[in-house]
Amino acid sequence: MSATPADAPSTNEPRIVLITGGSRGIGLACAERFKALGDHVAVTYNSSPPPEGFFGVKCDVTDTEEVDAAFSAVEAEFGGPVEILVSNAGVTRDTLLLRMSEDDFATVLDANLTASYRVTKRAARGMLKARKGRIVLMSSVVGLLGAPGQANYAASKAGLVGLARSLARELGSRGITVNVVAPGPVATDMTAALGEDRLADIVAAVPLERAATPDEIAGAVAFLASSDAAYITGAVIPVDGGLGMGH
Repeated sequence: MSATPADAPSTNEPRIVLITGGSRGIGLACAERFKALGDHVAVTYNSSPPPEGFFGVKCDVTDTEEVDAAFSAVEAEFGGPVEILVSNAGVTRDTLLLRMSEDDFATVLDANLTASYRVTKRAARGMLKARKGRIVLMSSVVGLLGAPGQANYAASKAGLVGLARSLARELGSRGITVNVVAPGPVATDMTAALGEDRLADIVAAVPLERAATPDEIAGAVAFLASSDAAYITGAVIPVDGGLGMGH
């Protein structure tokens, strides 16, 4: 019996990787990790393009036509379909429920959850033909635990689990795995915006008593895209310092 399944991504040839929201934070760390592995890496961005060395595509993931155009640009650049998709782009509009407008709720759901539907649907087209692929959706420990003032964000991130597990069952027979990474607090611009006091309160609840680095999240993503993870699908991988254990 072969040690490496036939449908596992090759470790010898560069793979075509697309990371949404890949110009900074966790997305950029993922891009750098795959580049270090020798892969062809493309990232989408809205305002700030990625550093040199990555194929950047400006794309609003809430727009289906822009998503399709971004995939077409990546396919033309690298001469083949996306083999590894990391759906990472996301937004927050934190506020308490009674102050939360319908626009606050709908905008976060569209950018975090519906956008993942858009990009996975487009990626699946090439993956189904190739009969292989890796899809990783970036959720959050908040999607499992909940958090005051983040009903919209938590709902969007919890929804990714149901989306991933449904797609894992739907696409598994074609050698495509779909998994979720659920980070805890990570040292990024998004968490810095919470303020020092709020961030300190969150970190105090983490058994490891610190925030993660973006590269620690990227390590879990790279593992799920590797041949070692060929028999893992529909899983939620917590990278949260123990904050959400038991969920």
